[in-house]
Amino acid sequence: MDFLTLFAIYVAVMLTCIFLVCKYSGQQHSPLNRLFDCFRKVFAPFTPLWLQRFFQRSLHRMFHQRNNMFIYLHILLEGAVYGEFTYEVFGFCRDMDTSLTSLSVPYILLVLKTFFFYLCIKTDPGTVTKSTGSGLLRVYPYDKRLFHPGVSCPTCQLIKPARSKHCGVCDRCVHRFDHHCVWVNNCVGARNTGYFLLYLFSVCAMAADVALLTLDMLLHAVLRSGLLRASYIDENGEQQPAGFPFIVQHLFLTFPRIIFMLGFVVFVFFLLAGYALFHFYLALVNQTSNEWYKSRGYVCQHCHPTAAAADALCSPAPNHSKRYFYSRGPLRNLREIFFPRKPVKKKDK
Repeated sequence: MDFLTLFAIYVAVMLTCIFLVCKYSGQQHSPLNRLFDCFRKVFAPFTPLWLQRFFQRSLHRMFHQRNNMFIYLHILLEGAVYGEFTYEVFGFCRDMDTSLTSLSVPYILLVLKTFFFYLCIKTDPGTVTKSTGSGLLRVYPYDKRLFHPGVSCPTCQLIKPARSKHCGVCDRCVHRFDHHCVWVNNCVGARNTGYFLLYLFSVCAMAADVALLTLDMLLHAVLRSGLLRASYIDENGEQQPAGFPFIVQHLFLTFPRIIFMLGFVVFVFFLLAGYALFHFYLALVNQTSNEWYKSRGYVCQHCHPTAAAADALCSPAPNHSKRYFYSRGPLRNLREIFFPRKPVKKKDK
């Protein structure tokens, strides 16, 4: 059972890393930053300077400059999952008389997901320009806590509307800024938050359906093989009934690609399901993730660590009584997500 033990350790390490990233993301002082600094100090003397610079430039380009690399990675991983599902699982399911209707659901979800994914990439998130700036100033009132009137963006040279933020990756101010998503190579803002939420839920539904069909196939394979009634000879020469660990190891050896595909989609489902529920909660209370972090005193250190530190010093202490300043009730908040407010035109006198 050494193989299962190593696999369990691998899963535990991965889940721990995801938990730490989710818990400490956006914080200036965190165990992740301290661990990264420790590794850098230990390996820096043994690493050539050109390799250090190449590594730093690569990371900066990946996460702090607009590029399509994560879009290509997204398509590659998706193609690998659906290729394995179509090549092996689909055939096994047809042999078990699974209906074509059930087997067509993952492909329908793939089409829906691709549609929302495309909209997230191509839709302007709500760029603040000279032509739209005056109208956007009247969309939301300033809460005078996180957003103050009369504050201008030093980069765009524009008065910042309430709930807007300058994105250092896209180099533009975005109205109702939520975050910059590297997977869609675009900001998530006022005009595409609804598409982003539907994209997250469609990916979760897609992963869940692929996982359920794969689990059903593996369950039928176990029942047909008679493993539940089988036995084996242990290292002491004694006959032992085949328990759950033996069946799992047998499936790993018989269907290795299917098992690893199943593990990947289950991992993706739980990771994105939590993220999707978090964004759905923010939609219900009409809050962005940028506002959620700011209300807790967290400041992004990604592209402008000096400016972020200054913002942290100037930011007031979290006041939880005014956290949901822009909430107008769950239904109205959701309507605002999927039908965003338009710039208010100034009435002629």
